[in-house]
Amino acid sequence: MVSLLKKLIGSRNDRLLKQYRKLVTQINALESKTAALSDAELAAKTDEFRSRHAQGTSLDDLLPEAFAVVRESGKRVFGMRHFDVQMLGGIALHNGKIAEMRTGEGKTLMATLPVYLNAIAGKGVHVVTVNDYLARRDADWMGRLYGFLGMTTGVVVPQQPNDEKIAAYAADITYGTNNEFGFDYLRDNMEYRVEDRRQRPLAYAIVDEVDSILIDEARTPLIISGQAEDHTELYIRMNAVPPLLTRMASEPKAHEPEPEGDFWVDEKSQQVYLSEKGHETAERLLSQQGILPEGESLYDPRHISLMHHLMVALRANTLFFRDQQYVVQDGEVVIVDEFTGRLMVGRRWSDGLHQAVEAKEGVKIQHENQTLASITFQNYFRMYEKLSGMTGTADTEAYEFQEIYSLETVIIPTNKPMIRKDQNDQVFKTAQEKFNAILDDIRDCHERGQPVLVGTTSIENSELLAGLLKQAKLPHEVLNAKQHAREAEIVAEAGKPGHITIATNMAGRGTDIVLGGSIEKQVDLIRADESLSDADKETRIEKVRADWKPANEQVKAAGGLRIIGTERHESRRIDNQLRGRAGRQGDPGSSRFYLSLEDPLMRIFAGDRVRAIMERLKLPEGEPIEAGMVTRSIETAQRKVEGRNFDIRKQLLEYDDVSNDQRKVLYAQRNDVLEASSIRTSVENLAEAAVTDLVRQHIPADSVEEQWDVAALEKALAADWQIVLPLTEMLEKESSLTDDDILARVNDAVREVYSGKIALVGDEPWAQFERSIMLQAIDTHWREHLSSLDHLRQGIHLRGYAQKNPKQEYKREAFELFSGMLDRIRDDVVRVLLTVRVQSPEQVEQAEAETNQSHVQNVQYHHSDYDEALANADEATQNEQSAQQPARNVLPKVGRNDPCPCGSGKKYKQCHGKLA
Repeated sequence: MVSLLKKLIGSRNDRLLKQYRKLVTQINALESKTAALSDAELAAKTDEFRSRHAQGTSLDDLLPEAFAVVRESGKRVFGMRHFDVQMLGGIALHNGKIAEMRTGEGKTLMATLPVYLNAIAGKGVHVVTVNDYLARRDADWMGRLYGFLGMTTGVVVPQQPNDEKIAAYAADITYGTNNEFGFDYLRDNMEYRVEDRRQRPLAYAIVDEVDSILIDEARTPLIISGQAEDHTELYIRMNAVPPLLTRMASEPKAHEPEPEGDFWVDEKSQQVYLSEKGHETAERLLSQQGILPEGESLYDPRHISLMHHLMVALRANTLFFRDQQYVVQDGEVVIVDEFTGRLMVGRRWSDGLHQAVEAKEGVKIQHENQTLASITFQNYFRMYEKLSGMTGTADTEAYEFQEIYSLETVIIPTNKPMIRKDQNDQVFKTAQEKFNAILDDIRDCHERGQPVLVGTTSIENSELLAGLLKQAKLPHEVLNAKQHAREAEIVAEAGKPGHITIATNMAGRGTDIVLGGSIEKQVDLIRADESLSDADKETRIEKVRADWKPANEQVKAAGGLRIIGTERHESRRIDNQLRGRAGRQGDPGSSRFYLSLEDPLMRIFAGDRVRAIMERLKLPEGEPIEAGMVTRSIETAQRKVEGRNFDIRKQLLEYDDVSNDQRKVLYAQRNDVLEASSIRTSVENLAEAAVTDLVRQHIPADSVEEQWDVAALEKALAADWQIVLPLTEMLEKESSLTDDDILARVNDAVREVYSGKIALVGDEPWAQFERSIMLQAIDTHWREHLSSLDHLRQGIHLRGYAQKNPKQEYKREAFELFSGMLDRIRDDVVRVLLTVRVQSPEQVEQAEAETNQSHVQNVQYHHSDYDEALANADEATQNEQSAQQPARNVLPKVGRNDPCPCGSGKKYKQCHGKLA
């Protein structure tokens, strides 16, 4: 029924493309008219569009003319004309959707259409890329087109001076990485001066490689952290324990005897679990190491942090391997991005895992960090008024994009028909058989002059395959995180006849593999040579193109680019990205994945089923199984992993949504403090609220005088705020005073003290001091609150055993923590402002002189006289004996529901118990 309806009325994608094609027809109709404009007239169109938009013309109405102007400018600046399919993609991006375009279809050029149109509004457009190289390249390259049309372009990269960043964000179009945009948002909300903030309000963003940024990286939040306490020695000592524990052969199952060993590893969830015997062994080993006191339990509350350190040490030793999840470079452990194969310099695993890996590798252990500010990519990008994205592989994750970001995916057709041949997977019993088959395939392609791109999932595998090719005397290039600097050069050469390139995951490489080899770099060098005339330049460029033509024809005749996958990735998208490197713009190409039952994905998710088929067919050694059914069963396994990863990301987001709501409230308040010319009214309101709370603790509203504790209130005012107010005397003189009268008197006293301090300093300096104290209090308590939320989240799942919903419990407790934090901020600000001592310069000098004098007077010289020591010893003994006497509660014990001893007639919990 569904397929019948699709045939009759078309799919949602078909209907959207039909709408967009009508707009493309309008754009094409304007082409001849736009081509007749001079360069100056074309550039003047920008001001005309801005003026019309300011007068009420919407961007949607300006779209056909603006797109026609950009297309004509592209022809004049780059010598490239936007294809009609690029127009379709540009319309999808302008409408806040994800445009899925195959590799080589020109996404970078396509993005100039919606970027220019949305920059007309003057709110700033952010173009988000996956790495600094692409951000700089695209800003320089596409910046020529925007500059031609009279628009400014900026780029933000790490370690950039603040004034340069502010200028980049003030530009019409800003290029940068997802990390840098997110970190700048957090930094802006930690600044103490308005002029130091970088970003404007977040208006419109186009995310390149949107699946890599919004899906793959969404599991790791951005964190700005400061140094916390040092546990370096503990990590080193704890690293000696995992090698002494025995790993179980398999996970223990219910109603079956537990396998021998101390721990088991769950590779699906990337976790390690200790068995009952393992706990005992660990406690014994930790006692031998002198880490755990003899006879004490790891689960004693005093030693609970030891349990955490033991588990991260186990994870570091059993789940994290050099040249797979990380590399060691210049004495540091650097994370390798599992999806793009790039080094993530400066990024660290949290919860002590990075320190545990450093201890394992024997490199210098960096200090633990304390979170100062944090946000997930999901919540950062959802703050934009309008968000869109482009990639070659979004359709497999279309549900998640819609569910999390409300982003619809539009599949844009290719400019020329796709003729790449995707062959069925070949599955071998062992990894050795698989690599032999891969070598045979590569040798065959090399001899025929067909270029080969071999995709691997880790640096370790890429280097293993490189070693095998070296033994076979086959020339090759390796592109992984260790050859990051030569990336563009290696990819540009990968399409030459007979070239062999081994690469880790190819997401976001940003450079197309051109059949016959890329000639763009040579052309750019000729154009940049100022010693040549324009005529000489054109002659040389024509010769370079003529030399390239035979190589291009040779590669096409040999079958185009050959893609070989050495194993399947957890995500189908990563496999599709690898395949997408071949068959660009109607070029020929082919692809095949070679697998073995020893590959992680096969072993964990699909191995038993495929092994059973192989044994049933009685396949001889070295013979692969190749069938559509096997390929489909592998895709089913990948779908399961993708579904599990989606659940993890969704759960992370549900928890982060709680702190995100709180973050928005707190950052909004912080910005109000930062931007307000004076916060005097806010401070007075805080002081009034703090006074009311303090008074009501000792003198409850609508209570009888017998319930009042006026003496304690006097003490609290003097101790907390240094306000001396004789309330007891007042009551003796004026017996008619009510609780509200006392509250009013305290408020008056507070206002008087506060006004006196302002009078001594002056309005302007005091206003700056108020702002500084308020911002410091907000930042300090927010930092502590983030730490509390982290601890709460780690243990909240245990509430499930009490038949409570952990998420609801987390929301409830997080709200209580947030309310308590706001109260503490208020109390801190009021206490500091009321107790600060205002001194003249003369008083400061006098105080310093007294302090220096007292330093000399307070110095003690030890080895005192024998008699004096004995006298002091007698006094110390008396003090010690009195200190040993137990403290006794002289008040009678009162139950919560008993009558209150004060005689009010209320239950204790409703009366003085409330104060207690």
